[in-house]
Amino acid sequence: MSLIEALAERLVRHPKRVVFPEGSDPRILQAARQFATRKLGVPILLGDRTLIKENAARLDLRLDGLRILEPERADEFPEFVKKFQGLLRFKGLDEVSARDYVANSNYFAAIMLATMGADAVVAGATHSAASGLRPLFQVLTLQEGVSTASSMAIAETSHPHLGINGHLFLADCGVLPNPTAEQLADIAVTTATLAHHLTNQTPRVAMLAYSTKSRDPKSPVIGKVQVATALAQRKARERGLVADIDGELQLDAALDLVTAKQKGVDSSVGGHANVLVFPDLNSGNIALKMLQLVAGARTYGQIITGLTRPAAEISRGASAHDIFGTAVVVAAQAVDHSFLYGQKA
Repeated sequence: MSLIEALAERLVRHPKRVVFPEGSDPRILQAARQFATRKLGVPILLGDRTLIKENAARLDLRLDGLRILEPERADEFPEFVKKFQGLLRFKGLDEVSARDYVANSNYFAAIMLATMGADAVVAGATHSAASGLRPLFQVLTLQEGVSTASSMAIAETSHPHLGINGHLFLADCGVLPNPTAEQLADIAVTTATLAHHLTNQTPRVAMLAYSTKSRDPKSPVIGKVQVATALAQRKARERGLVADIDGELQLDAALDLVTAKQKGVDSSVGGHANVLVFPDLNSGNIALKMLQLVAGARTYGQIITGLTRPAAEISRGASAHDIFGTAVVVAAQAVDHSFLYGQKA
């Protein structure tokens, strides 16, 4: 069973509210309809009510079980304006400017999430990544002990021996162009934490680079990954996270046991990695696109990690299936682990 199907089964017992800022987009409507039909929770569509209804009619989709909100006409709007003005970043902002911000569906969704009016956000279907990410980073806070937010993508491959039943967790593929060693350590720990939350399996984190256990002290890139590995191991211990973290490793040493042994990797990560941490955004994003287009992997995300509330920034090229899967992931992220996989599940 795929991870998305496994999580969906558990969500039926713990349904969540997922807000979609681009509620009139046909793919969003299709994903939201499936989310509601399968009783996974309540999709909240933001946008022009008339346009949403017209597009749903063209697709022959029912809107029962879905909530539609036009930000400026919503009952929450005046209170959201006040809360927005109270944010430290926007302290002193005049009311007219604040209303303009909150009328933007991405900001309205972020405030809705921050004030517990929704459990998760899925944005980015029709806007650039910056348009969707900026409100999330400006409105939501970081987790305790985390200094930066990043992103994670889940790749569902056809090879069950890879990762966790064929699923790999890739980071960072969407936010930080050139992370520092400290940021890479945060990426590793927050991604591993979420991977464990979603699968209940031990994260095996490979800190990737172009060499494996190099002894060349002259490469700043290798040096950064080596420092990041040590920092991530320390941070995981401090947070009480049970995870195996090793680096620096080449991709083949991380995923292929024979290669790992040939290259002298004796940790439990070698050949068995399920979390792949890339040294920069270039390598991470390229690898993700290669998996999608060459290997035909299903991918879900980008899931934003490091924030106190679940959110995702999807690609403008995402399909309705991808959006549904991403919604399932962030909704499951909002379920306490003791309910998702523990005795209370």
